[in-house]
Amino acid sequence: MTLSGFKLLTGYFDAQRQAELLRQVEDVVRGAPFYRPTMPRSGKPLSVEMSNAGKLGWVTDKQGGYRYQRVHPVTGQPWPAIPDMLMGLWKDVAEYPAPPEACLINLYGPGSKLGSHVDADEKDSKAPVVSVSLGDDAIFHIGGPKRSDPKTRLHLQSGDVVVLGGAARFAYHGVDRILPGTSKLIAGGGRINLTLRRVTPPDS
Repeated sequence: MTLSGFKLLTGYFDAQRQAELLRQVEDVVRGAPFYRPTMPRSGKPLSVEMSNAGKLGWVTDKQGGYRYQRVHPVTGQPWPAIPDMLMGLWKDVAEYPAPPEACLINLYGPGSKLGSHVDADEKDSKAPVVSVSLGDDAIFHIGGPKRSDPKTRLHLQSGDVVVLGGAARFAYHGVDRILPGTSKLIAGGGRINLTLRRVTPPDS
């Protein structure tokens, strides 16, 4: 993969640190439970469940569309803080002068996938998107700035980190499928993806 700004950090989190990070994420989800978001216009449910951590959380529904907001759409409570391990990851790999404001938490079941898309709801597109895989393996794809561009497919495993910066920040990407039973990290199976994002410019 030679797309400028793309990094795959295989095994960034070892088994012990994966378990600790999962524990921190479970603490977040206790305060901000997973829910099933819906698509704009159609109201069709997504195949993944979601939660967030940070000052802002990414949400979507039929009424309001794609957006960031400060409270959980079901509980109305502010999102919990981003776990310390993820803040440390951002400092290590983001090469950006301001901290993340949002951490989207996606829970994938055996049949879940995420269609090809570009993260475009952030006012600050100069900051990278930093993504962590936990649990079952996933087949991830990344292409170019057009949806029709050729795609490269990568096998992501628990503990891997992907950084989308530079040109890769505007590349279409998604998750084709999950490979159930490839990890024992999450009780009952499944995959959790954690996506760190900076939403607003530092001087805003």
